[in-house]
Amino acid sequence: MYRLMVPFAILLAAASTNAQSPRVTPAGDPSVKSDTIYKLAVKPADYADQPYVYLLDDGIVTYEADGTGTRTYRQVIQILTPEAAERWGEQSFGYSTDREKLTLNWARVLKPDGTVISEKPVHEQESMAPVAMEAPVYSDEMIHRISLGGVAPGTIVDYSYTVRTLKPVIPGDFFSSWSVTTGRLTRRSRLIVDVPASLHSRIEEHHLTVARTEKVVKGRRIYTWARTEIPKLDVEPLAPDSSYGESLAISSPISWGDIAKWYAGLSKDRYTLTPAIDSALSRTLAGSKTLEDSLRAVHRWVAQDFRYVSLSLGIAGFQPHFPEEVFRNNYGDCKDKATFFIALARRMGVTAYPVLLNSRGGVDTTMPSGGQFDHMIAAVDRDGKRTYVDLTAEIVPFGSLPPAEQGEFGLLVHPDGTSEQITFPSEPAAGNKAEIHLVGSLTPDGMFAGKWTREASGAQQYALRGSMVKSTKPDSTERARTTLAIANAIFDGSAGDSLQLFDGRDLAAEPKISVLIRHGKAASDAGGTEILTIPLRSYSYPSFISSLEARGPRKMPIDAEKVWGPHT
Repeated sequence: MYRLMVPFAILLAAASTNAQSPRVTPAGDPSVKSDTIYKLAVKPADYADQPYVYLLDDGIVTYEADGTGTRTYRQVIQILTPEAAERWGEQSFGYSTDREKLTLNWARVLKPDGTVISEKPVHEQESMAPVAMEAPVYSDEMIHRISLGGVAPGTIVDYSYTVRTLKPVIPGDFFSSWSVTTGRLTRRSRLIVDVPASLHSRIEEHHLTVARTEKVVKGRRIYTWARTEIPKLDVEPLAPDSSYGESLAISSPISWGDIAKWYAGLSKDRYTLTPAIDSALSRTLAGSKTLEDSLRAVHRWVAQDFRYVSLSLGIAGFQPHFPEEVFRNNYGDCKDKATFFIALARRMGVTAYPVLLNSRGGVDTTMPSGGQFDHMIAAVDRDGKRTYVDLTAEIVPFGSLPPAEQGEFGLLVHPDGTSEQITFPSEPAAGNKAEIHLVGSLTPDGMFAGKWTREASGAQQYALRGSMVKSTKPDSTERARTTLAIANAIFDGSAGDSLQLFDGRDLAAEPKISVLIRHGKAASDAGGTEILTIPLRSYSYPSFISSLEARGPRKMPIDAEKVWGPHT
């Protein structure tokens, strides 16, 4: 998803009312007088609370009916602090080499009077997007990096770039979102969207304070959103996410059904198993007594024994690999692992489907677009019940979903290309439970002896499970150190024994650890009175409440889940 840079300056040199959208090139933008923008520079002393301000935030976006088009963005930033100079002295722009072309129109550094300090970047470099070795990613994503010379407090950074979409992933599909509010003072802001007049694009606006203009010129429909003097955003703590910010989104007129049909066509021949996979499946199911046991065994096999490696090269970023390739390589990405699991489930006589979703949630269900999806899981239907399974979440038990996916939107795809729009189930707050028990006795001199236990369920279990994922079992020395560390964390100077742990990767294991504590100094003498300090986390928020009260009356309500979340 691409952020359509905020609406444009109206003090700019406007084209005639009959003109089409501006065509920005390295020679400049015919609709903007740069010197007019530079004259908007502020007095730094008047904005001591901001590291930089936007003099201009601009986007010009064109789309064709087939999903091709261009996105041109320009920002003019006045630097006010050394930290901002670090932030804006280095820039990077990403694009897909398989489907897109990037042009850096210009990048220069100037004084507020327009005097050029640096006409172009000091260094430019193209490189593949960096990835972490623990989560390898192979993609056609390219990063264009630039370093600007002379950036310092008091200077202005002015840059513009264009990304041309040569080949959309899904024919006729496009989706872009744009935030008018930037979080900083923005003196001029404009967004122009240029589409065929016959194309019924979807537009969704949130909290906009000005109306868009719209005109049709030579068979093109041109939308313009323009604002001036957008103040720094002051977000109240714990306010609902949807309460703040002016934003909009635009998408093509395709439907969720069109996307499902496209994906069904990509994956229709990707569920074939080989004799070697059948043999491995038989070994995996050995010992399973019920269909439930069998599904849990296959889930654990695919989730834990096949490494996650993201493969997003060309169409392979959207089309799953054949199960034979995943089995031979012993790795795959989300769509590969989900497809492999679905093929195995179907071989067992179980109905299973792929489900498209966004790993971070937040899909706008009113704006269908393949660009809103970046993840895939599986759905299993049996006995009138549906179970969702994320095969990349290796410590999430069968029948549960990672917390980020719960309550979010998904698109379930049937083999014939039909679809279902679903909302993933959520664990109730009572199911996301964390408990700590401290049970024992206290001697007259304040020494404690007893048992400490920590257990968790639902979304609260994953931190505990993650801490218990070990490649090897702890030896006696490591167990002794762990025992002592837990005991001393509870009561300083105490001893511990009988440590009980569990294997975080054992999805049937109860997430629970415990230790016996001896000789723990739990109370202190205060003039003949023993004061007991309870070594459990406090869930009170006195300082936090004070800080909220100090802000004065609120404009927005408090989102209760932001205080603690759906947990017990």
